[in-house]
Amino acid sequence: MSKKKNGADRTAVSGVQKMTPSEAFVETMVANGVTDMFGIMGSAFMDAMDIFAPAGIRLVPVVHEQGAGHMADGYARVSGRHGMVIGQNGPGISNCVTAIAAAFWAHSPVVIVTPEAGTMGTGLGGFQEANQLPMFQEFTKYQGHVNNPKRMAEFTGRCFDRAMSEMGPTQLNIPRDFFYGEIETEIPQPTRLDRGPGGEKSLDEAAELLAQAEFPVIVSGGGVVMADGVEECKALAERLGAPVVNSYLHNDSFPASHPLWTGPLGYQGSKAAMKLISQADVVLALGTRLGPFGTLPQHGMDYWPKNAKIIQIDADHKMLGLVKKVSVGICGDAKAAAVALTERLESKALACDANREERSKKIDAEKAAWEKELDEWTHERDPFSLDMIAEQEGEEGNWLHPRQVLRELEKAMPENVMVSTDIGNINSVANSYLRFEKPRSFLAPMSFGNCGYALPTVIGAKAAAPERPAIAYAGDGAWGMSLGEVMTAVRHDIPVTAVVFHNRQWGAEKKNQVDFYNRRFVAGELESESFAGIAQAMGAEGIVVDKLEEVGPALQRAVAAQMNEGKTTVIEIMCTRELGDPFRRDALSKPVRLLDKYKDYV
Repeated sequence: MSKKKNGADRTAVSGVQKMTPSEAFVETMVANGVTDMFGIMGSAFMDAMDIFAPAGIRLVPVVHEQGAGHMADGYARVSGRHGMVIGQNGPGISNCVTAIAAAFWAHSPVVIVTPEAGTMGTGLGGFQEANQLPMFQEFTKYQGHVNNPKRMAEFTGRCFDRAMSEMGPTQLNIPRDFFYGEIETEIPQPTRLDRGPGGEKSLDEAAELLAQAEFPVIVSGGGVVMADGVEECKALAERLGAPVVNSYLHNDSFPASHPLWTGPLGYQGSKAAMKLISQADVVLALGTRLGPFGTLPQHGMDYWPKNAKIIQIDADHKMLGLVKKVSVGICGDAKAAAVALTERLESKALACDANREERSKKIDAEKAAWEKELDEWTHERDPFSLDMIAEQEGEEGNWLHPRQVLRELEKAMPENVMVSTDIGNINSVANSYLRFEKPRSFLAPMSFGNCGYALPTVIGAKAAAPERPAIAYAGDGAWGMSLGEVMTAVRHDIPVTAVVFHNRQWGAEKKNQVDFYNRRFVAGELESESFAGIAQAMGAEGIVVDKLEEVGPALQRAVAAQMNEGKTTVIEIMCTRELGDPFRRDALSKPVRLLDKYKDYV
């Protein structure tokens, strides 16, 4: 029986049938539950696009295809289903490369459909011709090239299956003339892996190490979110009485209200988490690759425990022991592995039971100390920041300290919120202040670190979960790369709230010029018109905030307008030019000049 909604038939045809390749492509999407795609229309796939609507598929037209890729990423990460992006062959497809790279490092099951120049013109240098497979080779888990129209359904289905089994982007490359004709084919049914907990031997070894541990610590990573395993991670942590730290930019992998939660590791993370993991004798890395950027020294602390035994659990065996030396590596699903370990520990006597109360007090004390420090850390205290604060006191207008703003935003966050952050100085400092109660709530560009990420990604997240409040954080530099997508939100009734930190500079890179180049600022200044005013010109609401007591109420008003009136709002917060710590102090070296003309540039 057909599942019809608004006249659309959401049931894929079954059995071998005659159809066009366009119909085979669309019906395979229907079989995989596709309801939303992001992109810009193009003649290369227009024959298929013509039947999207009766198949129940909405194509959301964007301002720029990079935004479409980020929207597909946000959609996939929040829904746990495929995110889809499509564009015109050539430039429409090359515009997507950055977004697919970000999705790759976020392990998002994004399927990018790349219509290609027609087969009879390939190699002749025709209009919008490009070799599109090499563009994405580094950032996809699988590339399906339709080499014959009869194989359209086969390759389309395989791209969907591989995106989920490999947990990453796949590319479906289709010569534009292969949408036409008549074929006889069958629509493949989706295949999904039933992931297990890992090998019995390695699980037994891990359970034995945990039983002997006196100070176990759990790192809860993105794999816990992807496996829907937060409750299972909680059960394991409670059995051990172990503090839980979030892996870098996965602040939603453990509920912040839980007594064992201690906050994120990595850049601008939680000192409580870092101090506690530094004392660990056994670290259980659950669903995390332990990426190098997420375990770097921070706040002056080289916190990663040098002598601890490491148990690493990851669904990708290639990640085991890649970054950190491990004692036990388990290739398995984070949720299933947590269950298996908890079951093994139920009947065991645990060494850490003897000091459970002592460890609990230590966890509480470190968390309280960190919260007190955050409350008192009203502004940055380095010489440059103090100079900027003093200088701006003489300027016209009122300028707010970013840390105070971030604290007020934290207090005003609605329940069930989804937050995306861009890359940049203030956005990175936000890592200390973003806390979540449920998974699939925090979206960041991960280790690809591209600007222009936050707004389009949260639009995609909102499309996937319209019942949830959606908030983006961006600095004024990154905002300039994506602000056009405000029009997408307004045009297509996908309301979101954007918080733009207006400090008139490329903060993260400018910090390097402070630390290494004697404050010689090149190309770092950004003077802009009112971002709130630009938002209003695009049909959104715009709010300028230059008083601390207005920060929380402004966010609450904007979220209410989003949820109750379907309105997109841009909140422009006027910030001082102070700067937090750099991403990493080992990324640059002090300059050396050998030519006389440059001798003063040291």
